[in-house]
Amino acid sequence: MFFKPFLPPLLAAILVSQTSAAIIGTNIPSSPLTAARIAALPAAEQPAWKNYLENSARQMLADQDFLRAELKMRMLKTTAQPAGANSTKGISLDAPADWYGQAEARHIAEVIVSFQTPAGGWSKNLDMTRAARRPGESFAAEDAPKNQPAADNDAPLDRNWNYIGTFDNDATVTQLRFLAKVVATGGTNGTAFRESFLRGLGYIFAAQFPNGGWPQVWPLQGGYHDAVTFNDDAMLNVLALLRDVAGGENEFAFVPAQIRAKAAANFKRGLDCLLAAQIVVNGRRTVWCQQHDALTLQPASARNYEMPAQTSSESAAIILFLMQLPEPDSNVVSAVHAACAWFEKTKISGKAFKPVAGRGRELVDAPGSTVWARYYEIGTDRPIFGDRDKTIHDDVGEISLERRNGYGWFRDTPKRVLEHYARWSKLHPPP
Repeated sequence: MFFKPFLPPLLAAILVSQTSAAIIGTNIPSSPLTAARIAALPAAEQPAWKNYLENSARQMLADQDFLRAELKMRMLKTTAQPAGANSTKGISLDAPADWYGQAEARHIAEVIVSFQTPAGGWSKNLDMTRAARRPGESFAAEDAPKNQPAADNDAPLDRNWNYIGTFDNDATVTQLRFLAKVVATGGTNGTAFRESFLRGLGYIFAAQFPNGGWPQVWPLQGGYHDAVTFNDDAMLNVLALLRDVAGGENEFAFVPAQIRAKAAANFKRGLDCLLAAQIVVNGRRTVWCQQHDALTLQPASARNYEMPAQTSSESAAIILFLMQLPEPDSNVVSAVHAACAWFEKTKISGKAFKPVAGRGRELVDAPGSTVWARYYEIGTDRPIFGDRDKTIHDDVGEISLERRNGYGWFRDTPKRVLEHYARWSKLHPPP
């Protein structure tokens, strides 16, 4: 069953159009997953979601108790902060196979194991090439900006407990893929690496929503982090890992058969959720948002300048993933054809988003160039742009210079999708 159009009613609440105003709406924060929202579900759906929410709360308490016990044992008053890094720096997944059996790779694996949370996941932006985590040290590098307003969509509920267990910025999945490559080489500490990998798979299984999606952060952190997350390929990374684990080939051959079977089942549930989230407008499938509400699968907002919308970049990655499936069913085939039709409809020809002397980046004439806006208004397909003050605009030149220069408002990723689609569609005509 597919996600039905929720516009224009929600559009009226979020994007209140004004005929001659620079601001066309305000970005409304996402709703977290709560007991009250679950209580409003049909009775038959409530038990699974209640159990999920209770498991999340119980695991967060266990994680925090673990760190408190370390602090008490070491007689420390505060946690130390580990070294940070951009994304998953240092965790190479494309080195020669024999490198993963050498001292450098095994050291990184030991550091990875040391930063695994009690729940089984990892935080993001950690330097895994240096020292192992010490007792009493945080599982996460400091991430939240200082003096961040409490009303900011990205402000953490607890600055000392932020993104501890996440799929954001390639976290958790990258660590698991690295560990699998090290396990495959044998050698010392093989048992510890294997156990860490299997515990990480358990984390992925536990984090999966009853409807098959995954949040950005688990145990749940609240806010938009509770939404089904396609941003930064978070959910796609999980699905790809489960697909490979289920196949049991190469570095995943060591995974027990019953766990491979569970990975296959959870992959199928995740794929079904992904397809169900595809936005439908006037009876036609289009593409996806960066985030979709955990319970309703409706498009949801993220950071202040990331509003509910049809998104070109995340949707392009989704379609490339779907076209890689070896035996796509009619549901997948229909989703791909519909999304690619939308890409054709929304492309912006003869333009490029480039720096202009003294004015910052602007959309300028560029013969032969094709781009897509990052965000399109659902129901109209017009490009829209957000700012840090949560205002929404239909002209990129109207947002602040800081956001105009600091965010990818236009991309050409769908161009590669359409090139691949030209070949794929001949093998998979519309059902």
